[in-house]
Amino acid sequence: MAANNRRMSGKKGAQVGSGGQRRRGLEGKGPTPPAEMRKGHKKNRVATAKAKQSVRRPAPRGRGGKSASELVVGRNPVYEALREGVPATTLYVQQFIDNDERVREALQLAAERGGIHLMEAPRPELDRMTNGLNHQGLVLQVPPYEYAHPEDLAAAAADAGVDPLIVALDGVTDPRNLGAVVRSVSAFGGHGVVVPERRAAGMTAGAWKTSAGTAARTPVARATNLTRALESYKKAGIAVVGLAADGEVEIGELDALGGPVVIVVGSEGKGLSRLVGETCDFRVRIPMPGGAESLNAGVAAGIVLYEAARRRV
Repeated sequence: MAANNRRMSGKKGAQVGSGGQRRRGLEGKGPTPPAEMRKGHKKNRVATAKAKQSVRRPAPRGRGGKSASELVVGRNPVYEALREGVPATTLYVQQFIDNDERVREALQLAAERGGIHLMEAPRPELDRMTNGLNHQGLVLQVPPYEYAHPEDLAAAAADAGVDPLIVALDGVTDPRNLGAVVRSVSAFGGHGVVVPERRAAGMTAGAWKTSAGTAARTPVARATNLTRALESYKKAGIAVVGLAADGEVEIGELDALGGPVVIVVGSEGKGLSRLVGETCDFRVRIPMPGGAESLNAGVAAGIVLYEAARRRV
């Protein structure tokens, strides 16, 4: 009877049979999750609505057009994209995810960068978003890339009072090559890169990663028709120089590289297309005493850009 009285009493303190629940209740539960990931919080509702709209709504087309939004899928790809500064709007995290080191690092990077919405979503929703890919509970949304117009690149050089130095890619389909070219253009003081709208690499997450962040300050323009864009450059007094294994002159002998110039690089396998090759004012070759048949677009562009930069100094 005395025991029952102790249970029924209104006195504070541990009750008989509590099993240490009060002690466990005092243990820490880790850091408070961001407001965007707390269900019921206003910021969570706003972030959810914005994320759904950005995934479903087609991107508006500007002067140079925009690409479609892109999803980076998987723990390592998401972490690498965040580490390399790939632009991102939303990081989707699976509910009840196994919180390993890579997940914690990705969340920390997203929080440190700021401006990235953190969204918790059930696995079926992530499966639907990624068309069943092995997302491992992490999905990063990359916003549409806003391309410049080819005329903008020459205009930027004119505003700076210098001769334009531009690279155009013909038939290059590997985004990593595009990223490498963007990096070289930035390193040697170029004014941008022109790519065709169709059948060509665009500014994907892979291109951003390879550019090592230089895509943030080196514009990429998209041309509806590359041949017409090159002809427009020629009318503006800019020399169009195409790289070709059977070019008539070596790069070290071409004085045009010291002035306003567009360097056209073709694909590693096929080189320049017929129409683009016919549009070029000069077709130059890179001497390769080692006997290699060709260079990839990133390496070839870097060599010619170095020669052009050397002449300008």
